[in-house]
Amino acid sequence: MHYASIENLVKSFGIRTLFKNISFYVEEGDKIALVARNGSGKSTLLKIIAGFDTADSGTVWVHKDIKVIMLQQDTVFEENKSIWDNVLKMENPVVKAVKEYEMCLEQEAENIEKLTTLMAKVDELNAWNFESELKQILGKLNLHHLNEPVRNLSGGQRKRVALAQALIEAQLHEGKCLLILDEPTNHLDVQMIEWLEDYLSSQKVTLLCVTHDRYFLDAVCNEILEMDDERIYVYKGNYDYFLEQKSLRQEVQASELQKDKNIFRKELEWMRKQPKARTTKSKSRQDAFAEIEERVSQRKEEAEVSLQVKMTRLGGKVLEMKKVYKNYGDKVILKGFDYTFKRGERIGIVGKNGIGKSTFLKIALQEEKPDSGKINHGDTVVFGNFNQEGLQYKEDKRAIEYVKDFAEFFPTADGAKISASQFMEKFGFAGEQQYTPLSKLSGGEKRRLHLLSILFRNPNFLILDEPTNDLDLQTLRTLEEFLLDFPGCILIVSHDRYFMDRMVDHLFAFEGDGVIKDFPGNYTLYRTHKDNVSRFSSDEKQPAETKNNQRETTNGKQETRNNQKGAANEQKKITFKEKFEFEQLDKEIPELQKEKTELEEKMNSGSMDYDALQKAAERISSIVQLLDEKEMRWLELSEKI
Repeated sequence: MHYASIENLVKSFGIRTLFKNISFYVEEGDKIALVARNGSGKSTLLKIIAGFDTADSGTVWVHKDIKVIMLQQDTVFEENKSIWDNVLKMENPVVKAVKEYEMCLEQEAENIEKLTTLMAKVDELNAWNFESELKQILGKLNLHHLNEPVRNLSGGQRKRVALAQALIEAQLHEGKCLLILDEPTNHLDVQMIEWLEDYLSSQKVTLLCVTHDRYFLDAVCNEILEMDDERIYVYKGNYDYFLEQKSLRQEVQASELQKDKNIFRKELEWMRKQPKARTTKSKSRQDAFAEIEERVSQRKEEAEVSLQVKMTRLGGKVLEMKKVYKNYGDKVILKGFDYTFKRGERIGIVGKNGIGKSTFLKIALQEEKPDSGKINHGDTVVFGNFNQEGLQYKEDKRAIEYVKDFAEFFPTADGAKISASQFMEKFGFAGEQQYTPLSKLSGGEKRRLHLLSILFRNPNFLILDEPTNDLDLQTLRTLEEFLLDFPGCILIVSHDRYFMDRMVDHLFAFEGDGVIKDFPGNYTLYRTHKDNVSRFSSDEKQPAETKNNQRETTNGKQETRNNQKGAANEQKKITFKEKFEFEQLDKEIPELQKEKTELEEKMNSGSMDYDALQKAAERISSIVQLLDEKEMRWLELSEKI
């Protein structure tokens, strides 16, 4: 079924054109990701499709039987009403019945007569499935105090209420809707993101979303729309396929641009001949010159600027945290945390929202005092702190003036320098944007400017609290390239699993009640480890009666089981061969990861021809498979050791 057609849309703000004559189509079951630089008009396009904004020209057609439901970044709530009233504000008898039933459960649980009447009403409307889905969505998004007025909620809680509202309304329409989600993973912890992935993947829903979470994009979406240079490009595949095809497209465009420039130079000489000769000029040749002049002037060359860091020297003593305790009332954040940071360490911090990750960073920076314990900073440490508070400024300057207050140039490893303007361009601030007053920047642009201004100060110990929020995919790749070359220490809190997998060597896993485990590996390995432990624990927790029944079998089977148990115990002892294998894996895994990174960088550089790109893509696929096998084997052996 054809759900929607977007044809020849044009949208401008003043003299700035966001997109021009863009067209695409949405079919039933499509799950489409929309990607582009911040400020390219992604959110504006989604709002136009949803009917919250209008285009300058062009048409949006949506099938009459289809409901368009949108999660906006700035959802408007009825502030004085409860979470319940905002989430279930749809005029629908099923919604009304379930809402009354749930409210009665929460407020009047002892009123059996009323509860029975409402249960009968829910039963009559066959609304139990909806009630079950409703509870699942609210529970997974950690929304429990449903009578709380929305005005009392934090920014993250409000985002989750808005997401719940959109998902519940989509559920009510049983798939006959176009669900539009603008950055649905912002303000969700990793467990919530993974649940949302599974939920959207399993639901019969047609989806159009903007997201910077690449694992989410790969897990949920089967098509990518890229907005670039006021146009739309369609890619039927995952994120890796998108990168490969975009690289090929840019290579072709660069080649065409060079040809056009050569022709333009020749035709320009011809056009500049004496006025007398111009009277005999071919009219068609003059028209052709005008066309090629327009093409050359419109196309932009992407200047690649190296960001290899020449960092200030980091001494032997970096950061020590000795027997650190921290409580907030009954809530335990740190319980005797003890760690000495070493040069070049890259540590990720993971855990549920509200568990104390940001507090930990503040204590490490000595911005907040622990209840007891010691924090010692090395004499040569220069911290770069990207926090949740965002860009702080007293005077409303232009963006480039704000950056130049820290330095005019950024020193690179080869002894060269990058100007403040070049550095800003690398992070998505084109020439005209650099002169925008700070007060006129959008929320995403302010976060980007805050991040690049911290990196521009050339610190040797970076502390990054959710650096990927509100960054577009291109800026994320720029940040990753910068951090991969960064020789200093990095401490990161992030819910972006792809980012964490690329950036960190080991994790501080906050598990609650002050327990912090140091896990040797990235997030994917940690998640695999947790799943294995969870499965093992669930096996151990079988009811005693079940275990007894399993043991009360024939003597022959019992003897076999005992023999198998003895053999299993023997296998748990690490052999010399296994120890050697473990040591080899410790060397092979980083080498494969390095090869994969180098191949990805070459593919993204635009310098490879088609055949080389194909071979590189095939090799990356092989490496990913090898890494999966070797990392699983590494985990098995590490548990034995």
